[in-house]
Amino acid sequence: MSLIKSISGFRGTIGGKPNDNLTPIDIVKFASAYGTWLKSKTPGPKKVVVGRDGRMSGEMVESLVEQCLLALGIDVIHLGLSTTPTVEMAVVFEEADGGIILTASHNPKEWNALKLLNEKGEFVSGEEGKTILNLAANEDFNYASVDTMGKIIPNDHSLEKHIKAIVEYPLVDINAIKAANFSVVVDAINSSGAFTVPALLKAIGVDNIKVLNGEMTGNFAHNPEPLKEHLTELCSTVVNEKAHLGIAVDPDVDRLCFVSEDGELFGEEYTLVAVADYILQNKKGATVSNLSSTRALRDVTEKYGCTYFASAVGEVNVVTMMKNEKAVIGGEGNGGIIVPDLHYGRDALIGIALFLTHLAKSKMSTSALRASYPAYFMSKKKIDLNGNISLDKIFTTLEAKFGQYSINKIDGFKIDFDAAWVHLRSSNTEPIIRIYTEAPSQVEADKHADEMIAIIGTIN
Repeated sequence: MSLIKSISGFRGTIGGKPNDNLTPIDIVKFASAYGTWLKSKTPGPKKVVVGRDGRMSGEMVESLVEQCLLALGIDVIHLGLSTTPTVEMAVVFEEADGGIILTASHNPKEWNALKLLNEKGEFVSGEEGKTILNLAANEDFNYASVDTMGKIIPNDHSLEKHIKAIVEYPLVDINAIKAANFSVVVDAINSSGAFTVPALLKAIGVDNIKVLNGEMTGNFAHNPEPLKEHLTELCSTVVNEKAHLGIAVDPDVDRLCFVSEDGELFGEEYTLVAVADYILQNKKGATVSNLSSTRALRDVTEKYGCTYFASAVGEVNVVTMMKNEKAVIGGEGNGGIIVPDLHYGRDALIGIALFLTHLAKSKMSTSALRASYPAYFMSKKKIDLNGNISLDKIFTTLEAKFGQYSINKIDGFKIDFDAAWVHLRSSNTEPIIRIYTEAPSQVEADKHADEMIAIIGTIN
């Protein structure tokens, strides 16, 4: 069981003892710290958007968070079941002072989290996050009197506004999508994708939709991270139904991957590549992804005479670099699409609309579109972070062994070989080391990852 406190929010497993897990006491403390920070920024009344994914613990966490905010004198715009991008956009739509998304993203069902937003519907900055962490640690809260408590403001139109903004987005071509007459299979992973993805698909002209794992129980039918080994049912159903493609999202609908008509994964790394290809055909500008993302985005960007930039891992870091470089598209290789002139947040719904537009206009099958991009193969592995071995010791050992190659230590430890790369970093959300590798073949990518794991295993 675990509790992880970071500058972007608080994530942990439900149950257990306070300060070791995400218990009611911890939830109250973190929600109170966020509300206290928000009140300290500017004088006057405050309102906060709160929405959650379909996790089994969602209603419990939601009640605690909302009641804490009310006790601080903050009004709560209650979205209930929602998506991360919908909450982000609702902060702007409702002119709120901030937002809290209750989701542990791709983590298994026993996890939940509070993700914290500013008045722009974007994740709080590093410095702001540190302030909130200090408030929580010191329990420096001052609750409102009975006469000045906040109130609940129900909101059931946030998804409708989100979808309307996508439908009206200039590069989403509903007529092209309708003409393609796509048949689609959706893996909703027993969470918010069960109602949001079909609503989006119908709004952009897709009527032939089959939903797998559509019961919003939060008891996930499989590991919710959208990786190949977790999507066997989706892959086989696409083939059996003779569908044009399959769509998989994570529980809070900010990550996205596709399955081609032949049952093969399009590849979550190539979700951003394909959408960027379409965007750059119509609008030139910089692109951004993180250090652990495929080189294919760089290749596609340069094909259009534009410049690619790599940021540190983490949505906040990607967004910061996108703003600095005035990027027209960006995201992360985990299937996170950020379309800046819609909003600065990963959004599977706009990703679906742009991908289907691109697919329809290309007149290609999903597998043919995938084959049109540079062929790189990635391995994504992880090992438990042994408390007896420091990251510094691991990185020092690797630097001594691979010092002849280009090494980047801005975010973890990245080695650039001639035709491949390896990136190691500690996770922001789990007590593990993530090992990402990319090479011209899957065998080579796996070999590089296994070599790193073997080396780490010898460190005492």
